[in-house]
Amino acid sequence: MITFLVSIALLVAAYFTYGKYIEKLFGPMADRKTPAYANQDGIDFVPMNKHKNSLIQLLNIAGTGPIFGPIMGALYGPVAFLWIVIGCIFAGAVHDYLTGMISIRNKGAHIPELAGKFLGAASKHVVNFFALLLLLLVGTVFVTTPASLLAILLDGKVAVGILIAVIFVYYFLSTILPIDKIIGRLYPYFGAVLLIGTIGVGGALLFSEYKIPELNLVNMHPANLPIFPMLFFTITCGALSGFHATQSPIISRTTQNESQGRYIFYGMMIAEGIIAMIWAAAAMSIFDGQTLSTIINSGTPSAVVNEVSMTLLGAVGGTIAVLGAIVLPITSGDTAFRAARSIIADYIKMDQQKVAKRLLIAVPLFAVSLVLTQIDFNLLWRYFSWANQATAAIALWIATMYLYIQGKNYLVSLAPAIFITYMVFVYILNQKIGFNLDLDVSFIIGLILTVILVGMFFAKAHKNRADDVETVVAVEQ
Repeated sequence: MITFLVSIALLVAAYFTYGKYIEKLFGPMADRKTPAYANQDGIDFVPMNKHKNSLIQLLNIAGTGPIFGPIMGALYGPVAFLWIVIGCIFAGAVHDYLTGMISIRNKGAHIPELAGKFLGAASKHVVNFFALLLLLLVGTVFVTTPASLLAILLDGKVAVGILIAVIFVYYFLSTILPIDKIIGRLYPYFGAVLLIGTIGVGGALLFSEYKIPELNLVNMHPANLPIFPMLFFTITCGALSGFHATQSPIISRTTQNESQGRYIFYGMMIAEGIIAMIWAAAAMSIFDGQTLSTIINSGTPSAVVNEVSMTLLGAVGGTIAVLGAIVLPITSGDTAFRAARSIIADYIKMDQQKVAKRLLIAVPLFAVSLVLTQIDFNLLWRYFSWANQATAAIALWIATMYLYIQGKNYLVSLAPAIFITYMVFVYILNQKIGFNLDLDVSFIIGLILTVILVGMFFAKAHKNRADDVETVVAVEQ
């Protein structure tokens, strides 16, 4: 229990310390007009207050990731706590804050636009592919997972297919309607359910008979899967997630003042880290590794969520906790499709004020996603995990370029960028969904590729700084 409590305390303290440092490093300008006002269109660019934005940001970024990921990560044992804390403070929260703030400084641009501006024109097309792939996978995964949770909660009385259809309809409306019509109105209620459920699980765990394990570095995975790189692709949301880079620009378009950035972007990532800690601790405490693995392999982690909630909180409280777990993927799935629509619109330069133009993009997106729902969940999750962390690496390289050009301490984003880039290479080289190479060989080739990429980055960064090209430098105006 000491490890758990210290971890929570470190996460909270980081917001007031390291988060404050990152904010000072970036240098928010309170008197600078944000895109919410400069580009106000009543659809995507709509000024909303800090508390509403922060709640939407939390619900956007915290899909099933900070629940399902930590539950599966619990198979590795307490070493998972270490990645959640260190990853969240020094990688994930930095990633989210800098992505959100750089987007604000660039008219609410999405990550493909930012990649094109800071990493080169070719990068825009590559990142556009990665971002859309990730968002489609997220939207699809976050249709099936809440549907499976609801099916369990309803004791199978409603078919999963019907639940998927209902969720798809909600996603579709959230994608095409103005952001303040559904998302802005429903999210405060969704947030209340989430917070009550999560706090309930965490509080009940602390005062239960179950013992939260203390930190050790032993790999306890029943299947003996390697910690490097697998842990970093199992626990993403709650530690570091590229999906957040696709979501932060949604809120960068509704933020009223740059001074609110630390609260909205860094703070909500810390909150997600706490959610991840609670569910990882619950899974480790209530189940042994083999039992946990059996339950997960029998379907999805949905069964674990239901079992944990009902065991700790009983029928009524457990139902609220499960509803909170259902809220998370739904409030990420809807904005995943919304972000995909917005990214495509920006890419092909199609104005989105008319409903017909929004439908022109949204309908094909949902058609593709419907096809993807027929693919095995575990396979989708593995591809999602890799695309997710590849996007995180790209976002951190964009942040590093921005800070380098500005002459600021770029090491804060460079260190996590190098680390996760190396893990991305090793993962895809080693896994069956990639090149299926021996792990040791993957480590060596991954290191070589990472060194080459770092060299290419600094060659580009040096040229950008030397040229001082106005189209590359984020001009303060």
